[in-house]
Amino acid sequence: MIQYLENIHHKDSKNFFLIAGPCIIEGEEMALNIAEKIVEITNKYNIPYIFKGSFKKANRSRVDSFTTIGEEKSLEILRKVGETFNIPTTTDIHENEHAALAAQYVDVLQIPAFLVRQTDLLIAAAKTGKCVSLKKGQFLSPESMQFAVQKVNDSGNPKTAIIERGNSFGYTDLVVDFRGIPTMRNYAPVILDVTHSLQQPNQSSGVTGGRPELIETIAKAGIAVGADGLFIETHPDPSCALSDGANMLRLDKLEDLLQKLTRVREAIL
Repeated sequence: MIQYLENIHHKDSKNFFLIAGPCIIEGEEMALNIAEKIVEITNKYNIPYIFKGSFKKANRSRVDSFTTIGEEKSLEILRKVGETFNIPTTTDIHENEHAALAAQYVDVLQIPAFLVRQTDLLIAAAKTGKCVSLKKGQFLSPESMQFAVQKVNDSGNPKTAIIERGNSFGYTDLVVDFRGIPTMRNYAPVILDVTHSLQQPNQSSGVTGGRPELIETIAKAGIAVGADGLFIETHPDPSCALSDGANMLRLDKLEDLLQKLTRVREAIL
């Protein structure tokens, strides 16, 4: 996927690439501060970087959960991040109409895991001509993702990637089957979504839990088995995050993690 992004840096470094940012856009200053810090770190370690932030969250457990500061306001912030740092940006879309809207502001359209079988949504994303990242549903096998990729490709868009984010393990946990990463690399580049793989969904409180203490473990394993990229949600203070704070990485811990992961990458090349 990254070969199609003109504004991505360190493309020829042979390093894994990184998609990272807050779960949701909470404000312009915070988004710019997070992006600035990650750009500094990824430049230091020659890691190709895509900034991520949701402009709207549609798949919330409770009706009173935070969803957006405003759709167009959030998209404008994503555009400003991209232009300020000359980096690609990505956001997730939930409705067919969101594809053309978001494509005016970002470089990569992400299809959420719960919606990856929605043919019309995939076709709408593909027809924008933007890169399309497809989150593997928690209920899907690795082999089944070839058909999601095919839907995008058959719509005239070869710019796809698959995001692994774990499979349902009982009612309230997820587990990553690392055998799926080499399998899915037969269909498209594979990104391991480290932080969402550590979610604990369907909690009785209606607020998703998580196990962020395992972020380093999961990330190292993903690089070791050949993941092309990593997806990490990060926030200056996850305890105050408006969405998914329970599984996010503190921003001040990111550099140490990426330094270690770069060494793992070097060891397997």
